[in-house]
Amino acid sequence: MRPPIDVHILNRCFRKGLPFKNPRYRPQSVTSSEMEFNPNNSIVKRCLQGMNMEAEGNHEGARKLFVQAWNEATNDFEKYLAAYYLARQQTDVSEKLNWFETALQLALKTDNHSTSSALPSIYSNIARCYENLNEVDSAKKYAQLAISATSNPTDKGPFYHGTKADLKSGDLLTAGFNSNYDSTVVMNHIYFTALTNGAGLAAELAAGDGQARVYIVEPTGSFESDPNVTDKKFPGNPTRSYRSSAPLKIVGEVTDWVRLTPEELKSWRDKLAKIEQSKGRIVN
Repeated sequence: MRPPIDVHILNRCFRKGLPFKNPRYRPQSVTSSEMEFNPNNSIVKRCLQGMNMEAEGNHEGARKLFVQAWNEATNDFEKYLAAYYLARQQTDVSEKLNWFETALQLALKTDNHSTSSALPSIYSNIARCYENLNEVDSAKKYAQLAISATSNPTDKGPFYHGTKADLKSGDLLTAGFNSNYDSTVVMNHIYFTALTNGAGLAAELAAGDGQARVYIVEPTGSFESDPNVTDKKFPGNPTRSYRSSAPLKIVGEVTDWVRLTPEELKSWRDKLAKIEQSKGRIVN
């Protein structure tokens, strides 16, 4: 199924470096927070359902969910996610290329940390499509773009860390302690995120009986994208999750993050229990 745009015009514009405007799609005005990754977003949930069907071998069911996600998406970020997964579903190389180029255009239009971290993956997929089409020059071009887009995180925050520990401004969070999710693992890094609700989720799932807290933190050294989540189910690092071997300095606390309902919290804990039973591992 082709995206509802003139992909031939898109391809010509993109190859010549020209801006592309889709006259058939006029996104609604949205806030910057609505263009960030949110696990409670209906399109993100739809894509997660599709990925689960993929894992179970139900590719037709997955494709239908990704099509539904595309049709229900209300902004460029949601369209980008749906287009990326629809691209992966295509068996025809030209169709796959059309969808990946659509995802690229939408990612570039969105232009936030969630989409910029996915650019190496998208460029690499486009390069492979051109390689399969025997378009060597285009394949080399996008392979080089993938390399160029791969770099250390440029995210400037603010950053947050979720925990049940009672801390104060000026305290340092350091590596060397047991994982929140596996007491047999000693952490070599301290983990943090640029999304308050992501830190809130980590806080509510953390070990201990204390109050879930989200602290504003400043890295005191270099940091990298969290390899446990980067380029796993979602392309790039949409959760803006990072880790550092250097301490994090607490500079404040936020209290207006979204709490999970008891039902949502139970669902997350059930998921963690299933991962442990299948000998998977969550370390941060």
